[in-house]
Amino acid sequence: MSNSYRGIVLAGGSGSRLFPITKSVSKQLLPIYDKPLIYYSLSVLMLAGISEILIISSSEHLTSFKRLLGDGSKFGVKLSYKAQPSPAGIAQAFILGDEFIGEKNVALILGDNFFYGQDLLNIIRNAIKSTAAATIFGYRVKNPADFGVIELDDDGNAVSIEEKPVIPKSPYAVTGLYLYDNDVVAIAKTILPSSRGELEITDVNNTYRERGTLKVKILGRGVAWLDAGTPDGLLEAGHFVQTIEKRQGLKVACLEEIGFKNGWLLLEDLITQAQKLSQTGYGEYLDKVANEYKIRG
Repeated sequence: MSNSYRGIVLAGGSGSRLFPITKSVSKQLLPIYDKPLIYYSLSVLMLAGISEILIISSSEHLTSFKRLLGDGSKFGVKLSYKAQPSPAGIAQAFILGDEFIGEKNVALILGDNFFYGQDLLNIIRNAIKSTAAATIFGYRVKNPADFGVIELDDDGNAVSIEEKPVIPKSPYAVTGLYLYDNDVVAIAKTILPSSRGELEITDVNNTYRERGTLKVKILGRGVAWLDAGTPDGLLEAGHFVQTIEKRQGLKVACLEEIGFKNGWLLLEDLITQAQKLSQTGYGEYLDKVANEYKIRG
């Protein structure tokens, strides 16, 4: 497990692409099939072995997140919360999370990003174990102009990173998962707002690129990355999860199961959570996980 990293879920923003749905609720609390969207981003950090996580959101939504997730102990993690005064770009997360990050490295994931794949866990864990000062993850898309775009050389190194370019230099988008050393806090504090008035994560990445310390990992065909911040994205992610769970009989992003398998929860803890949710399919699944462990015991 990674003791050198702390995690941040950026669950802020106005959710304007989902209006009027998000006029009264955070988009990260909307359902992706049988779980809130934020479960999926939390699961990525937990699967990477990160157990100390900060959730950043607007003050009006933090109460709902706390009611849903509590202090994280039911999942075997330690959750903290920080209010975002107003959305001011992804890089703002490092300034708001300065005290939480302390002297640790940090993994940041956007709360509306959905990742899934058999190879994903190994890719992230290997990146965390590496000595790279910064690692970002690229994904081939058919509409790169809608994203931050990475231009790569023949050796897979980043030549340039542009935010939503009119003419993209490659088909590879920067996904919403980032790994940085502790210097990212100081870098974020030196960045000036862009023409959009935001502290752009692209500027952070370009700082590391100019230093020669930025690594790019490409997520291949075996990994799914979806932006669930639009109505179509929510629907696609929900159908994706439904198909997997119904076919395999396994839950995607079941936080209690991940905490248990990471050794952060005892069997008794898992059984307790299963009993609390016994009237739901989710609770039945937790009970199944517990019983299978007893049999293998």
